Amino acid sequence: MMVSKPEQWIAPMADAGINQYTFHIEPVTNVDEVCRKVKEHGMKVGVAIKPGTPVEEVEKYISIADMVLIMTVEPGFGGQKFMEDQMSKVKYLREHYPLLDIEVDGGVGPSTIDCCASAGANMIVSGTAVIRAQDQAATINLLRDTVQRAINKK
Repeated sequence: MMVSKPEQWIAPMADAGINQYTFHIEPVTNVDEVCRKVKEHGMKVGVAIKPGTPVEEVEKYISIADMVLIMTVEPGFGGQKFMEDQMSKVKYLREHYPLLDIEVDGGVGPSTIDCCASAGANMIVSGTAVIRAQDQAATINLLRDTVQRAINKK
């Protein structure tokens, strides 16, 4: 949820049957409280950061989060160019938190998935690359298989 008040959407998302609630930490004044409320509503917690936010800002919440999302574009609209420099955040998190679920979102597709998987991302979001693919199923399988191969190597 890239919203200014993610806490207002926790109950509606839980009521809708969502099992993981991911929110950006930047607009939130009390991240710990939002995490607690998400867990109280029976969902896993994902904390996200934009490209300009240092990884240390999200690192302080890893003990209460189930997943960290590293944005690889500026949030807001699809079709942006993948920011490869964000992979240093993924690598850092994977090295220091080997069991953490690490997700990347933004510009992820067949031409960037190797970079994401080898950096340590084990969860991905791929919108435009899948939607615009001639064979969406094949694209999804390629992305999934690439991540799975990287996980199996470790």
